[in-house]
Amino acid sequence: MNRSGILDDFRHAFQRSNNAVVQLILINLVVWLSVIFLNVILTLSQNGEVFNTIMGYLMMPASVDAFITRPWTLVTYFFLHENFFHILFNMLFLYWFGRLIQEYLGSDKVVKLYVLGGLMGGLFYILLYNALPFFAERIDSSLMLGASAGVLAVTVGAATLMPNYTFFLLLIGPVKIKYIALFFVIMSFAQTTGMNAGGEIAHLGGAAIGFLYIRQLQKGTDWGNWITNFLMFVKSFFVRQPKMRVNYSRPRTRKANGKARASATGSQPPQEEIDAILDKISQSGYESLTKEEKQKLFNASKS
Repeated sequence: MNRSGILDDFRHAFQRSNNAVVQLILINLVVWLSVIFLNVILTLSQNGEVFNTIMGYLMMPASVDAFITRPWTLVTYFFLHENFFHILFNMLFLYWFGRLIQEYLGSDKVVKLYVLGGLMGGLFYILLYNALPFFAERIDSSLMLGASAGVLAVTVGAATLMPNYTFFLLLIGPVKIKYIALFFVIMSFAQTTGMNAGGEIAHLGGAAIGFLYIRQLQKGTDWGNWITNFLMFVKSFFVRQPKMRVNYSRPRTRKANGKARASATGSQPPQEEIDAILDKISQSGYESLTKEEKQKLFNASKS
């Protein structure tokens, strides 16, 4: 196995712009494989209880008291998966519906929907488990993991954006995605009293935020801008920013009506700046550019 080739493939996947679907899938796969490796190593060394303790600190608890001591679980839980089929179906749905969001709205919207769905699913889960007497006996022992809430947010988001888009399903034929999304929402609701009640409740929270996010986006309000800003802040610690260089040139003069008049033309911006503007267009569209960025792109096109 060519290890350097695999690393190069991973690096290329994260360097490409407008590639959030693949990036999210890779992150989930890496976490899942890491958990498997850790489980095997600790079990073979007769430290299986240590593995269970570690997972307990990564899965989201229903108990408010437990959650207060490990609030990071509101994020870590939706990158964990229980078994192969659990991650397989989640990643397939993320790929199918995430590609639609990515194609029509840009890569950043996929990340926003996934994260907002995961967060809302976790909050919905802990809220209902503590508010409804039906779950009172399960609170202390209930833990949740899985990307389903984030994936269902992407699924419902795509169905809200393009309800009549059609998938061709094996043995069924053409089905509009609004019916696919509706089917899974109804199934989740129907199973909120079953063994996986916490996960099904989280699905409903993810579905709700997926619908509301797209509706608000269509009205011009993006509830997920803070996610992009936070990720850019984190990325700034790992990606070296290009140094700013300022050049000064004396403006040329020319005669006009017998008088000297200075003329200054817009200079071409650095290539790094142009690349950043093109990446922004790829992710969010041309209309997301500021007036200054559009002018810089125009100046560069004339060179």
